[in-house]
Amino acid sequence: MSITVTTSNLNGIRAAKRKGVLDWAAANTPDIWCMQEVRAPQEEIDPIFAAMADGYEKAGKVEGADELGRMDEVCRIKGRAGVGLLSDLKIEQQRYGLMDLSDDVDSGRWIEADVTTPSGMKLTVASVYVHAGNTDDPNKMTQKYRFLDRMLERMGQLRNEAEKGGRQALLCGDMNIAHTPLDIKNAKANEKHSGFLPEERAYVDKWLDPKQYGFVDVMRNLAGDVQGPYTWWSQRGRAFDNNVGWRIDYQLATPGLAQKAKSFDIDRAPSYDARWSDHAPLSVVYEV
Repeated sequence: MSITVTTSNLNGIRAAKRKGVLDWAAANTPDIWCMQEVRAPQEEIDPIFAAMADGYEKAGKVEGADELGRMDEVCRIKGRAGVGLLSDLKIEQQRYGLMDLSDDVDSGRWIEADVTTPSGMKLTVASVYVHAGNTDDPNKMTQKYRFLDRMLERMGQLRNEAEKGGRQALLCGDMNIAHTPLDIKNAKANEKHSGFLPEERAYVDKWLDPKQYGFVDVMRNLAGDVQGPYTWWSQRGRAFDNNVGWRIDYQLATPGLAQKAKSFDIDRAPSYDARWSDHAPLSVVYEV
């Protein structure tokens, strides 16, 4: 039995709705869907989530739209961040926020759901939106590194639980870091830019080091050492048309879950004007 997990940065759920995300949702209905940059107040998120739930009901994934598990956290800074999660698996526990981070700028960036797959595997799934950072603004870089430090703490807790036979963990989201030159079209030109700084990439090294945090970059593990494929393209110039992209959207899994990943798909739109976000959804099928 398999489940499909999707992570996608919406670049604003209201804009994504205008551009066709509801059609995508109805056609794909992933079993777990993690969203980032929702960027809307709760009263506007709720009806869009309800419309997505209708698509799940019509697809036969849930018996009634109210059965679709839903959670989200709105950023306390208007128009910023915001994360969400939908699941046709029952959400047993919900957690909001990352460790002790309580500043407004850190809100709407981390939510966790505990679910159990039809075969009985217990999972903790997090929807994550890491700060983008900006090398021209030291304060923003401080915020990013602070978030990444707390993220390491939580990943250590999740790893320990999985190693002790507890829940496996899956972190899905826009991490705003391209790990290696394989993950970015113009590596040399971006070595001093936020998102590809050596200090940022060192965090990914820690995430994936079996002797440190031991998570698996599921998509890279499946794709192998190939250039890309990318998940984000700048709105500037003809980056999308020329495939000048970055791979900054990840599914990071504890080894027990990662070994069950069988395939992945990056649903890159056929043309620039057909996109509903500047990111493409990353979906992974897990045989669980």
